Amino acid sequence: MIKFLFILFILFLALEARQNPFFPAKGEVDIPYTSNSKTTLPPLKRAAITVPSHARVIKKVSVEYINLDGTTSTTSIKLNNSIDWYLPIFISQSMGEIESKKKKTPTKQKESKKYTQLYNLGFITFYKKDKELRVATTDKLIRDFLLTEPHRIVMDFARDVSMKSKVKKLQGRYFKKITFGVHKDYYRVVIELDGFYRYKKEKRKKSYSLYLH
Repeated sequence: MIKFLFILFILFLALEARQNPFFPAKGEVDIPYTSNSKTTLPPLKRAAITVPSHARVIKKVSVEYINLDGTTSTTSIKLNNSIDWYLPIFISQSMGEIESKKKKTPTKQKESKKYTQLYNLGFITFYKKDKELRVATTDKLIRDFLLTEPHRIVMDFARDVSMKSKVKKLQGRYFKKITFGVHKDYYRVVIELDGFYRYKKEKRKKSYSLYLH
């Protein structure tokens, strides 16, 4: 009986020394124990983030992730690059895409795009090339300014003309619609945009160019 009690006493001391045998004891090195969270998730291939039309510069990209022990952390990379809000921003972890890009041979630069005619009223014609709108006319530009909600450029030209108001809907990016209206001693052209932009105007010999940025 005394022997049996002695054995129980020894076992009790061992359990006190190691309160939880399923976790590393003090001084032992081990990987962090994992949580019971579900880990059978599909691997990341590629995800896309879109930005609103007034975005112009990307400053930082942050990634929030779950650690092996179930805690959440964040890592970031600082950037300072211009972006085109029309194009999505991708995050990818696919080596196949990286390898295929490395194997691609350099291609020749594409020829510069030509102007596309959008609208012709005889005394004024509109052409587009990327973010440039060329307004071809010999009429004097009285004023031009930008309005919001929706974003649109207003241009007033000096001419005494008798015509009904006209609306021309456009296809493609940047320029959405051109509205033409007649007032006393001048006519007004309203160019509706598809997002938030500023514009720069450049006067040419027989035209005006509007550059969005």
